[in-house]
Amino acid sequence: MAAQEVDSPTLRKRVLNTPKLCNMLSHTVSSASIELGLHANGRPIALNDQQQRRGSLCGQPLEYRSHYFGEVLIPAPSSPSIAQGQAAVSRQARLPKMALGTALVYDEEMTTYKLLWDDPECAIEVPERLSKSYERLQHYHLVERCVRLPVREASEEEITLVHSPDYLDVVKSTQTMNEEELRTTSKKYVAAYFHQNSYRCAKLSLGGTLQLVDAVLSGEVQNGMALVRPPGHHSQRDQSNGFCVFNNVAIAAKYAQKKYNLQRILIVDWDVHHGQGIQYIFEDDPSVLYFSWHRYEHKIFWPNLTESDYDCVGKGQGTGFNINLPWNKIGIGNADYIAAFLHVLLPLAFEFDPELVLVSSGYDSGIGDPEGRMNATPECFSHLTHLLTNLAGGKLCVVLEGGYHLTSLSESVCMTVRTLLGDAVPRLSGDMTPCHSALESIQNVRTAHTPYWQCLSVDETKLVQQCSTKGSSTLELPYEQQESADTARFDRLIESHMKNILSPAPPFRTSAVTPDGNTFIIPAGVHVEDQAAPREQIDAACSGISMSHLKEGHLVHSVGKMLTVINKLVKKQTKNAVVLSPSTSLSAAVALQTSLNLGIERRA
Repeated sequence: MAAQEVDSPTLRKRVLNTPKLCNMLSHTVSSASIELGLHANGRPIALNDQQQRRGSLCGQPLEYRSHYFGEVLIPAPSSPSIAQGQAAVSRQARLPKMALGTALVYDEEMTTYKLLWDDPECAIEVPERLSKSYERLQHYHLVERCVRLPVREASEEEITLVHSPDYLDVVKSTQTMNEEELRTTSKKYVAAYFHQNSYRCAKLSLGGTLQLVDAVLSGEVQNGMALVRPPGHHSQRDQSNGFCVFNNVAIAAKYAQKKYNLQRILIVDWDVHHGQGIQYIFEDDPSVLYFSWHRYEHKIFWPNLTESDYDCVGKGQGTGFNINLPWNKIGIGNADYIAAFLHVLLPLAFEFDPELVLVSSGYDSGIGDPEGRMNATPECFSHLTHLLTNLAGGKLCVVLEGGYHLTSLSESVCMTVRTLLGDAVPRLSGDMTPCHSALESIQNVRTAHTPYWQCLSVDETKLVQQCSTKGSSTLELPYEQQESADTARFDRLIESHMKNILSPAPPFRTSAVTPDGNTFIIPAGVHVEDQAAPREQIDAACSGISMSHLKEGHLVHSVGKMLTVINKLVKKQTKNAVVLSPSTSLSAAVALQTSLNLGIERRA
């Protein structure tokens, strides 16, 4: 998508053509009942628009991201020659280079610090936030689908990209403090605590985040999540704040600018608290667009700052690049979050055209959290993540911040990782009508930023206040009841809700049918079908089709294997499939006839 330069010095931005945004906003999960990619001699048949949009191969293993993967099914020549090798290299050079995989950063050592004294304000920040999230990823078998990145310590040079040397010295000194000294030092800061392992864990938290940035920007992976602790978005140049020691995401942005010479970075902060630390660091920097929504309640909610309001748009050259969306009531839910993305963040983000997207991913904005008191269900974070994958060529780094209800947190983490891996997003639950308070906040932000963004200078249709359709059922637990609900009951409700929205995983994600007598390089984890359907089923599927082709035995066997795969697709024993056929026209005709025979109503 071509970008056009805007001459206005007030805007200082690049503006993308609007069709790209329109295409992204109209994203849908494929409604076709059968996803079957047919290939002739290793060349894929023309794909429909849906498949082309979803064609970036970004999962690990490969089959977890793609609806088709013909470009990696490369016939292996029986007797390779130098000329053949050169031709293969030439063909590969013409293919677009794609990063493969979703990275996961986690190290159990980051759970080795905790609060050593009684402090009700800090008591909610516990090691189990990390360990429970990782255990849930294992439960859903998501860990093995990710590319595991080793965690390293951040260097002092990297830490001081944002923080002062004096503050670094204070944090470093906590390694040798006794409990009383740790308590005294912690009291110098707001809502913060230190442990003898805080410095080590903070360096691992930051180092793991930078490892993720390196992997994404070097092309090793397409995207990823850093499951790290302590969090970072509240910490400032010379102080700890809000459980945060080093500002992981802010330093990651500075690091990407310095090492990779990036000119435009988007930071999305969906934590329920305002990330004032990030705002202070970049408020005069036009190369970083910072978006934060946060519980505000007209300055009643922590951190109780005037500069958290919608009219704080940045300073100096950074004016217009700081976007605050304050929520002035509790109970904000799925419809409100999606409306904020569609009417504020995404139009500005596409105009900004970032080269990298960093997410300060706090799940205290989800349902059940004692801090946020909001109503967004875990699948909402799947949708938010999906919308962000359309930016920066999919280069997306999600970094854990807050989240203090362990069940809600861990399920939301899993929904985020599922989406990074390329799984279809589940249907959003609940009424999809934004509340009046949310619409008011959204409109205030749009008005405050209209002077700085071309996309906001065009009057849009009034924001929808009534939905034409109903959403699916949601948790029958509005936040007003959550405070009195016991944890066990809430956990049962969440478990039931997740079972309702998540389809059971088939035994095989992707199946493949290959011609007999040929050798192909097949990605690990793809099931190669070798069982052909009975001859009578083949004959029934080919009724009305010219039978002259079926005199060849290898064609009969190929068609039979394809019918076996179609049966598995219908029975949901596999998610999708690719067929390499000696006769593409015959295979396509048989697949269509079989679909008709089975009564499948939607085919692509």
